[in-house]
Amino acid sequence: MKIALGSDHAGFRLKEDIKEFLQSEGYDFEDFGAFSEDSMDYPDIARSAAEAVAEGKFDRGVLICGTGLGVSITANKVRGIRAALCSDEYTARMSRQHNNANILALGGRVIGVELAREIVRVFLTTGFDAGSRHAKRVAKIER
Repeated sequence: MKIALGSDHAGFRLKEDIKEFLQSEGYDFEDFGAFSEDSMDYPDIARSAAEAVAEGKFDRGVLICGTGLGVSITANKVRGIRAALCSDEYTARMSRQHNNANILALGGRVIGVELAREIVRVFLTTGFDAGSRHAKRVAKIER
């Protein structure tokens, strides 16, 4: 599985930790930035990463800003993206099983490192219930 990873300055530290986690778990990923805590605009990173996921260059994405709201709103503007802002393992699991979310949004100023790692783990290892009633609903979203 190939992951698009990105953050703004507010999510930089958590992104760096998630990057280490992805490496330790053997995931293939690309870091879309930010590359420091210098102030930058989250829409730039979120759009680039979301477009790469939508184009099929990456299987999933993980985006981080201060609250996760900005990156999730931006990513969801890209056709084919279903970005889910998750702050616990249950919502991460449901975002995959029921909504086939392809981007996980996290709040770097909202959740701690250990919880973030578990949310990412659940998001990346949970499949979509493709044969269920949810497939019809996801198809409606796509239309």
